[in-house]
Amino acid sequence: MAQWGLSSRQSVYNILMKYDFDTIIDRRGTDSLKYDFARERGKPQDVLPMWVADMDFPAPQEILDDIRQAADRRVFGYTEPKDGYYEAVANWFGSRHGYNVTPHETIKTPGVVFALAHAVRAFTEPGESVMVQTPVYYPFFDVIRDNGRTLVANPLVYNNGKYSIDFADFEKKIVEHNVKLFILCSPHNPVGRVWTREELSAMNDICVKHDVIIISDEIHCDFIWPGHKHICFRLLNENAIVATAPSKTFNLAGLQTSNIFVKNEDLRRKLKTEIVRSGYHQLNVFGLAACQSAYAKGAAWLDELKEYLLENIRTAREFLAKRLPKIKLVEPESTYLLWLDFSDYELSQSELDRRLTEGAKLWLSSGTIFGAEGEGFQRVNIACPKATLVEALGRLEKEFGLKA
Repeated sequence: MAQWGLSSRQSVYNILMKYDFDTIIDRRGTDSLKYDFARERGKPQDVLPMWVADMDFPAPQEILDDIRQAADRRVFGYTEPKDGYYEAVANWFGSRHGYNVTPHETIKTPGVVFALAHAVRAFTEPGESVMVQTPVYYPFFDVIRDNGRTLVANPLVYNNGKYSIDFADFEKKIVEHNVKLFILCSPHNPVGRVWTREELSAMNDICVKHDVIIISDEIHCDFIWPGHKHICFRLLNENAIVATAPSKTFNLAGLQTSNIFVKNEDLRRKLKTEIVRSGYHQLNVFGLAACQSAYAKGAAWLDELKEYLLENIRTAREFLAKRLPKIKLVEPESTYLLWLDFSDYELSQSELDRRLTEGAKLWLSSGTIFGAEGEGFQRVNIACPKATLVEALGRLEKEFGLKA
């Protein structure tokens, strides 16, 4: 396995990189959800965790320096950002994704899921229907059901290793269940799809036809792989609500800062009112500093990170094809989360999960937490030093290569 992980391509590339993504940081004993809660989550203590979507890379030094500068002020009172914050956010999404946002339409929240929960309450009444496309990021289910709304699923179609949308079912479900709100995952987690303009337009036309409000969770939009292009939903529909955050892009989830773009004044007023009802106002001072710093100074770091992640994806793709061909990689168009199809092993989900945790000593995200359509799948986070990925692949081969 050591030889597999030391490609000359990777070695030469690392020499040219400014930022270090190879150093393994010991996160155990830091109250890390990813590393320190195996026992509490019912997993063996010695599993290698590759489940939750945070990266094992340090944040860019530029961000760390700005956080330290904020800490050096020594007084941590209530904080609101000035123009520099909004300029950094607007410049990032304007230059990277081709759409303009203003401070007036930007609602700051401590997380995208927080915003989704408040949007569900702001735009629907108890018992009304909210639609998602399964298999999908599982907190979507919680913000719908836990707020007393009806979850409606438009399952994605899996065929020949790729996912697509069943538009006939999409409209049928909207009409039959009188759907009021649609939460789109774009790019899609966990299946890694980057929706095309044609697909987005078709969904938009149906939603507009039936007066369905659209919220597009675009938290993974900065990780788009070659041959694909992310299209922000608001470029198709100015009334669409777009949820973003620097958390996935720059590994800042613990600082809890998100930016929700709502151009429609009525929708923005309703969402703000619902957030105020919760008693939440100013964000964390360090989260605000980190967000501004990330969007103002993080471009070079991200560009190098994406090259490193592409190499990790290539490593996983080649390893699975040569050594574990029964594990099918759903080719990722986006994100650092790989969606693996184990269905050729004909195992129940519980047995698959058991063999991964007890046999391979790997902690992945079980497919069925994303919905019933995830049966036979696992999601794995490859945003880690290559040595960690190689170790994980070796554990997979030891468990599934010899016993297949």
